[in-house]
Amino acid sequence: MQDGLQAALRIAGSGLSAQSARLRVVSENVANAQSIGGQPGADPYARKTITFANELDRASGADLVQVKSIGVDASPFKIDKDPSSPAADENGMVKMPNVDILTELADMREANRSYEANLQVAKQAAELMTMTVNLLKDA
Repeated sequence: MQDGLQAALRIAGSGLSAQSARLRVVSENVANAQSIGGQPGADPYARKTITFANELDRASGADLVQVKSIGVDASPFKIDKDPSSPAADENGMVKMPNVDILTELADMREANRSYEANLQVAKQAAELMTMTVNLLKDA
């Protein structure tokens, strides 16, 4: 079994990995917020979602966060009138992605702050481990 500092470092590392994946999903959503289908009536880009789960790390006895799944948002697509679009149906309506930029920006800010918090925990744990080693060397 690992000591508390090593467990804290593993927990923070799993948080960093999870929030990095979350930022990647948000980035994909923002990048494809205007991606329409290639032919009339085709579905556009569908917003991706990410879910997390706890996973017990037997070596440290700590609960780590892991990406459970990356799914697709089932909310309806937005409909815009644009008869000149190649994706327009016979009525000139185009299905637009179900991506809300404000929601994605809020998710990005939350993921960024969580990432920074986990990074600070990792830095503190590493610093405390270094201090412990230095104390043992001086003893």
